[in-house]
Amino acid sequence: MSAVAADLAGLVRAVGAPRYRTATEYVEATLKAAILSGALAPGTPLRQEELASAFAMSRMPIREALRQLEAQALVDFEPHKGAVVVQITLLESLDNYAIRSALEPQALKLSLPHLTEADFEIAEDILQEIDGEGDVGRMGELNRRFHMTLYAQAGLPRLIALTEQHLAAADRYLRFHLAAAGDMGQDEHRRLLAACRARDEGEALAVLAAHHHRAMEATRAFFAARGQ
Repeated sequence: MSAVAADLAGLVRAVGAPRYRTATEYVEATLKAAILSGALAPGTPLRQEELASAFAMSRMPIREALRQLEAQALVDFEPHKGAVVVQITLLESLDNYAIRSALEPQALKLSLPHLTEADFEIAEDILQEIDGEGDVGRMGELNRRFHMTLYAQAGLPRLIALTEQHLAAADRYLRFHLAAAGDMGQDEHRRLLAACRARDEGEALAVLAAHHHRAMEATRAFFAARGQ
């Protein structure tokens, strides 16, 4: 038995008997807790046959659990290696937030005077979708659509493209954050939308800055709790 397989078997014993409706949920919850706690280090290979042996089950629920963890940005599938624990660092995450904190306020400031009631209704519909969405990957996509709805009228194609590019890159960190904390910041989203509807540029920019700052501090706290 490899060292990784032994570690996995130990984790499964520590969790104890399954308390979940399906084998897939049990595997997903166990691996998720181990990844978020740091018990499974970044870059650790998650071989299906070893997992099947550790969990004493077939590979089918293992495969499905790994796909669900991939959707939460907790697992990557790499060519010739298969599933590995995702390697997300504090520095990478803060770098992304720093870029977004520079681009998004400018995009919002330029877009705000040109936003229409139709734009606001689209943004509101997206927020309602987020409220009812349970899939983390889908929530990340909806988050990106909400923000870009408010930035899209900036009138500068390269700025809009760069902003969307870094929002798309942030999806990985957002999904990881949601898996760890479960907080999308919907209250801030609604305050941002309300400020835009009121054409209150100062309040809208303040809410956006607070939104970014809270997310960055939550990320710092998460990595600090893991001793990183």
